[in-house]
Amino acid sequence: MDGHDHRDAESNMLKILLAATSVGAFLAPFTSTMLNLSLVAIGDEFSIGSHSLGMVNTIFLLASVMAMVPITKVADKFGLKNVFLVGIILMLVSLFVAAFTPSFQIFLLSRVAMGVGSACLAVTSVTMIVNTFPAGRRGWAIGVNATAVYVGTALGPTVGGFVTDFLGWRYLFFILIPVSLASVIIMGRVVDDVPYDRGLRIDYKGSAIYMAMIFALVYGMINLPYMWAFASIAVGGALFLLFRWYVNRVEEPIMNTGIYGNKAFRRTVIATFMNYAASYSVSFFLALYLLKIGALTAWQSGMIMLLQPMIQILLTAKAGSLSDRMDIRVLPTIGMGIISFAVLLIIFLGTEVHLWYVVTILFLLGLGYGLFSAPNTSAAMSAVGFRERNIASGSISMMRQIGMTVSMGVAMCCISVILGSTDNITPDTFGDFITVMRVAFTVCFVMCVMGTLFSWFSGARRPDGIEVVESN
Repeated sequence: MDGHDHRDAESNMLKILLAATSVGAFLAPFTSTMLNLSLVAIGDEFSIGSHSLGMVNTIFLLASVMAMVPITKVADKFGLKNVFLVGIILMLVSLFVAAFTPSFQIFLLSRVAMGVGSACLAVTSVTMIVNTFPAGRRGWAIGVNATAVYVGTALGPTVGGFVTDFLGWRYLFFILIPVSLASVIIMGRVVDDVPYDRGLRIDYKGSAIYMAMIFALVYGMINLPYMWAFASIAVGGALFLLFRWYVNRVEEPIMNTGIYGNKAFRRTVIATFMNYAASYSVSFFLALYLLKIGALTAWQSGMIMLLQPMIQILLTAKAGSLSDRMDIRVLPTIGMGIISFAVLLIIFLGTEVHLWYVVTILFLLGLGYGLFSAPNTSAAMSAVGFRERNIASGSISMMRQIGMTVSMGVAMCCISVILGSTDNITPDTFGDFITVMRVAFTVCFVMCVMGTLFSWFSGARRPDGIEVVESN
């Protein structure tokens, strides 16, 4: 094979890898959000209330976050491609189970399996891209992958509501089966030439401590402000201290916490957490605002809310490509600054709805997310060495998910304290709901500003595609 043929073969392999990982990146958020508008139908079929229905998405999120760090070690031992394929196959099996589930309990077990499968995809996708694509194209490839995430996020509720109305909620899982099969077939063509260590030992004790810690922290955050939720967070804090003590005393810990000694990586990951903690609940609040106070239909609200992810879809890959050719701190910092301004605007929403104002907020959020996501991930992955990339990818995904949880924890805590429940949003309590939004987004604005500062002062500077790895 001459040099030209070799380059063509390499280029084709990169395209195949990007296609497979992008399908996987689409599946995880789509599977997470597609049931948002199907919960009423599910509750009617199984005769369960709103509290139990809340577990449909909560248990998916919990399983995903709990599995992420252990999966990074499993991928180090058995290979990224193999773990990715296991994740897709696990998704396939759980889709079949969910489609034919005879009870709500079995349905929840299928959601646990989907969460673990999505964790396999999230942890391995970015690492395979970073390991395979050259530095000058890495940001663009990460941007394409992130775009697939936004497409899944945008289409999940819309497709879910449409299919539920016209076919039934069980058909949602049938739709995803051919998509999952396509990802398996495409990934099967990828040549896995990245070495992995079959002799690596899995730290089962550390995994157990980590998963118990995440469960206690996340479950407590979701259920604030109940007293037992604070107790759960306290237990999680104690387990965190135990986890830190433990990993520093074993030879091959489940998580190499030394990676957080890298200033550039640590600060970009903190910026990731702050980004999602500050802004993830925006769609939740704005949907309620449009439905309750704006008196719009679900379809009208959904079409307006689509603006944000559509802007992200159009911008993310281009932002990732642009970040390959400039100081890598610039775009994430600008993105966080724009998100901060959008969150500030939310604080000034009132009981008189102006759609142009809401559209402006959504546009700015889409713009900010589009500029932040791929360049920030590229900055974090470029700040670590080859052997640390897998745990780095897992850490980014973990911080993203925990940030989402904190954001919803702040939202639900404010609602519980000031309003009592989302069921209590009536014309008589519109003023209280506006107060809830102002309190919640004042907290979120502070986190946004902190995220902007962490992004700029991360220390990661990679001009002209030159990779700089810090070790301090």
